[in-house]
Amino acid sequence: MTATAAGPVASRRRALLSETWRALRTAHPVRLLRLLRAGLLATVCATAVVYLVTATQGGQEVTTVRRSEEAGRRLADARRAVHTADEALRNALRTGQIELIGPGAGFANTTARIGTLLTAAGQGNAAGATGRAQFQFVQGKLLICQQLINTAVSDYPRGGPAGVESARDTLTAPRLRDPDTGRQIPGTGGLRASIEDLQDLQSAGLARQRDTGWLDPVRLWGFALAPPVVMLALFCATARILAIHFRRRVNGFLVATLAVTLAVTGVFAGLTLWDEDRLALHPAAGHPATMALVLLALVAAGVLNHLAHRPRLAEYRYPRP
Repeated sequence: MTATAAGPVASRRRALLSETWRALRTAHPVRLLRLLRAGLLATVCATAVVYLVTATQGGQEVTTVRRSEEAGRRLADARRAVHTADEALRNALRTGQIELIGPGAGFANTTARIGTLLTAAGQGNAAGATGRAQFQFVQGKLLICQQLINTAVSDYPRGGPAGVESARDTLTAPRLRDPDTGRQIPGTGGLRASIEDLQDLQSAGLARQRDTGWLDPVRLWGFALAPPVVMLALFCATARILAIHFRRRVNGFLVATLAVTLAVTGVFAGLTLWDEDRLALHPAAGHPATMALVLLALVAAGVLNHLAHRPRLAEYRYPRP
């Protein structure tokens, strides 16, 4: 849109807003009450929509975080299993019969368990494409470690213990350090160091999961409180019209409508954050009983809103606009 065309459009918008405001100021009080009643009912419906979206999306995100937490525990088990595999290989080497017995059943069973743990942990990947690539890298490194160790054992008559010890480093070698800063370099070292890199990556992804989406308290409360804030503004407008044009105060039904809506908002937002804090297997916010109670309370708020306006509207028999 050009600057020449933008000017008339802005002028028309200002004129439309001015005309709408003038129409509202000169409208009959009964018409305004009907509009406010419809607006209050709309905010009750909006609260129901916000609750349903929060309960479903928040429950899904809690489930995702639970899977990521479980993946973190499996990675920790895999890291400890690397140490167990190293000890099993060392014990086999100490027997002096490694060329006959090989790495040993303990080593084979433990490395197989590491592979299973890595595969299971990959189901709860919290770091997106980078995490998937790192999982593939670690799984490939595990296979390389097994192959190098089996080769060193097969070549034991020629390489001796030194060959096996060199192959063992593929399991537990520490990360290399930057010669300038002395800091450890990610992506270097043995299998255990690679699993630690993967743990760091998953921990960062898990922290992002817990602080984004519907599990972010700021976003959750901001979205949840939007309908009640609008309702409060409409409540104040209704109170002003009743006081000025009808010489009446706000009745208890309208106060109850606002109170019920605020209570429902506080309950479902609090339940969602509670579910996130304890990583509930069955989130309370999305439980069928909770849904039934919340929706019944909002239906009651809609009925209370109707009862609050009926006495004043019944005083006039003008046709609906």
